[in-house]
Amino acid sequence: QVQLVESGGGSVQAGSSLKLACTASFPEILNTCMAWFRQVEGKEREDLALIGRDDNPAYDASFEGRFTISRDLAKSTLYLQMNNLGPDDTARYYCAADFRHPSNCVRGWRSFDTWGQGTQVAVEP
Repeated sequence: QVQLVESGGGSVQAGSSLKLACTASFPEILNTCMAWFRQVEGKEREDLALIGRDDNPAYDASFEGRFTISRDLAKSTLYLQMNNLGPDDTARYYCAADFRHPSNCVRGWRSFDTWGQGTQVAVEP
């Protein structure tokens, strides 16, 4: 069964860093286009970063330089390093896989077909 499980969220002070992890039920899951998103209740899901089979990352312009996506196939884990967090970063963070476009990532959360349950991040002023 294909499963993604996020971890690493929590409550932090503004200016802090967090590293989120997304562990897959088996390593081969990560060998496709993977991405991180976030969502505030009542608002549209937001693209953060994605990474294709070639391991080249791409970021939404709003987060480039502050967020870093990476993956470790040996650990079956996708990561999101987030630096200099602010209250506006408070949201639920999700990882997702796109098995329909494994080699050529398509931006946008609607392209992704497999999702984790998310991990909550709260940033206090």
